[in-house]
Amino acid sequence: MRRLSRKKALNFVKELDAFPKVPESYVETSATGGTVSLVAFTAMALLAFFEFFVYRDTWMKYEYEVDKDFSSKLRINIDITVAMRCQFVGADVLDLAETMVASDGLQYEPVRSISLSPQQRLWHRTLLLVQNRLREEHSLQDVIFKSVMKGGPTALPPREDDPTQPLNACRIHGHLYVNKVAGNFHITVGKAIPHPRGHAHLAALVSHETYNFSHRIDHLSFGEEIPGILNPLDGTEKVCTDHNQMFQYFITIVPTKLETYKVSADTHQYSVTERERVINHAAGSHGVSGIFMKYDVSSLRVLVTEQHMPLWQFLVRLCGIIGGIFSTTGTVMAWQLCFGNLPVRMCIMERRNDLHLNKSVVPQDCAVHGSIHLPSDAVK
Repeated sequence: MRRLSRKKALNFVKELDAFPKVPESYVETSATGGTVSLVAFTAMALLAFFEFFVYRDTWMKYEYEVDKDFSSKLRINIDITVAMRCQFVGADVLDLAETMVASDGLQYEPVRSISLSPQQRLWHRTLLLVQNRLREEHSLQDVIFKSVMKGGPTALPPREDDPTQPLNACRIHGHLYVNKVAGNFHITVGKAIPHPRGHAHLAALVSHETYNFSHRIDHLSFGEEIPGILNPLDGTEKVCTDHNQMFQYFITIVPTKLETYKVSADTHQYSVTERERVINHAAGSHGVSGIFMKYDVSSLRVLVTEQHMPLWQFLVRLCGIIGGIFSTTGTVMAWQLCFGNLPVRMCIMERRNDLHLNKSVVPQDCAVHGSIHLPSDAVK
């Protein structure tokens, strides 16, 4: 009884077989089928190879949320060279609450001039070229995010000053910690001093003829410094056309959380609008000569996450490639078999009609194909 039940179960399972086996005696190979099979296997190998590279690739996902962190400090990283002597200029920050931020983190380094050596000029031109491409093709920012910490230097090469030239310029570099509110970082004539209504600069002792706010911004960023990240103002260079000239940069800062397979950091992106004008009180153009960077912090936070295709999705896509090519080639061979044997079938049908009408003439089209073996029922 057990053997019978087992045999019935085995027969039932055999009936459910969706992949019936064809005996080899019924299988006929051909050169056409071999060619199609070779093309199919080549296509499978190539598509699977390219699909593997797609699986290895990553992409950046951008999400937005409200920034709830208002108590922390905002770090400003600065590296600016001004074409004036260090004793004639002062840099500080005044926020929206009229609070003057101490600039102890800034260093004033006397340099020969704002001009660059040939090696530095080559680096500067390359940086400007990359900046222009970033403005035109925003998708390149994803490449920069994924390549951070790989060692691509974004700092100016070492300076090569001529010791015979006087120290007529000043490099202001370092960092400041400010409140996460709108503020104004500026470099103008004279050192800053506290004032009951804000602050003031001692500019009375500096001659107007020495005013020259031609400058180069080697680096300006907000938040944690990440090697390999380029900022919109990096490499900006401005030349004065007048002694009394104002340069304004209106900056919108967006807090950014960067999560990649190489780094996890809290940084800030920013966009900037530039404006410059000559101060002429007689013509109604009022203001103070200097470099002014007015910034505001966005209330939204951007989450930038590097993502990767999961393994199961890669396997499903691979199976789709293999199954799709098998189905396509099978359909092609079926149509080829159907239309390839169509003349022979037509000859067979015509021969049957001739035999039925007792005609012994063999059609010429059939004779071209060689002898025709008719089934036994066709001659009855």
